Amino acid sequence: MTSATASNVEAPPRTVRFSDALGFWLKLGFISFGGPAGQIAIMHRELVDERRWISERRFLHALNYCMVLPGPEAQQLATYIGWLMHRTWGGIVAGALFVLPSLLILILLSWIYIAHGEQPWVAGLFYGIKPAVTAIVVQAVHRIGSRVLKNAWLWTIAVAAFLAITWLKLPFPLIVIAAALAGFLGSRFAPEKFRVNSSHTAAGGKQMPAIIDDDTPVPEHARFRWQRLLRIAVIGLLLWILPMSFLVLQFGWDHTLSQMGWFFTKAAMLTFGGAYAVLPYVYQGAVTQYAWLTPAQMIDGLALGETTPGPLIMVVTFVGFVGGYVKAWLGAQSLFLAGAIAAMVVTWFTFLPSFLFILGGGPLVESTHNEVRVTAPLTAITAAVAGVIANLAVFFAWHVFWPSGIEGSIDWRSVLIALAAAVALLRYRQGVVRVIVACALAGLALRLAT
Repeated sequence: MTSATASNVEAPPRTVRFSDALGFWLKLGFISFGGPAGQIAIMHRELVDERRWISERRFLHALNYCMVLPGPEAQQLATYIGWLMHRTWGGIVAGALFVLPSLLILILLSWIYIAHGEQPWVAGLFYGIKPAVTAIVVQAVHRIGSRVLKNAWLWTIAVAAFLAITWLKLPFPLIVIAAALAGFLGSRFAPEKFRVNSSHTAAGGKQMPAIIDDDTPVPEHARFRWQRLLRIAVIGLLLWILPMSFLVLQFGWDHTLSQMGWFFTKAAMLTFGGAYAVLPYVYQGAVTQYAWLTPAQMIDGLALGETTPGPLIMVVTFVGFVGGYVKAWLGAQSLFLAGAIAAMVVTWFTFLPSFLFILGGGPLVESTHNEVRVTAPLTAITAAVAGVIANLAVFFAWHVFWPSGIEGSIDWRSVLIALAAAVALLRYRQGVVRVIVACALAGLALRLAT
């Protein structure tokens, strides 16, 4: 075999077949464990290192774009790469398959939880899972804080956000707006304080050319055009208005499904910084305002979200299922169906904006990514998110360590499980799923022993 022939054998194909991409996105939907970091690592290994469908630089460029948008960045990254390779339908398929397996799994697990949660073995498993979730939230505070809180300005924003939501009880959207305003002013008067370098670096080393390589021209469909943006916006608006109008006309504005559609539309626009950032807002609405579920159920739902594939924001599927099941809006004979429909409604309104951001606004946001006047408000929002998530950690610890309220005794076994989980996550960098399984088994053993 000549060297020319060998070179041809080693070179990647000029395009990715849609059937090959479809198979990969379906596989990814079932193996995307580990939260955003784990999911991005899986895509990087598969798409950049092994398949060479996209180069390191183009992958990171897409990732940085997704990280400045509200919504689950890993799911948006899959949507972006699918769109880059196979236009609009490629993006829709990639993003939908990233979510669909998790939706089906969570509907099943939510039903087992709400219908059989009083069984001793189920209660024992969740007894160990709850303190593990508390440790996971603490890890999220550490991860975001270490990446963003690089100076006193950003620390001040984070502490102010913590105080605002903890003591002043300000709504999360108001905190986001205030942080964005602080970032905008900072970009004018102290821009160097709001420049945060990306934590993602190129792997280095020589690799064979990728199908979408560093010097591959931007495909025609990825170039920004006002007409295309307007068309996507109109279609997206119709995809929101039509189902929302159906719910309101069929059931009324105050019905559980109508309120879920409206509430989770607002929640989808506030997920700067990942799922943990919006959880306090979801808690304020789902637990306090609408009473779709209890504080303990909210913690259990986050645990289920952590142990299933897909983006962590899929915890809203659990919220929707439990809310629909408990409200029994189809009658006592159709509780599962009521929960499943509510879960699908919540998932639709939560993820619709993510597709629109990628398919419509990708080229525009990409062109302004490195301008501090655009990135500074987002950096300030992320700093505020760190403070808000710290509040969430306090909330979880309060309910897990003092299950009977502060007037009751502290549950030292839960404290020890949480400490062990925190050490495993922060010191030994164990995977989230492994830690949750270990803590669940520990909780089951303790419950059965007593």
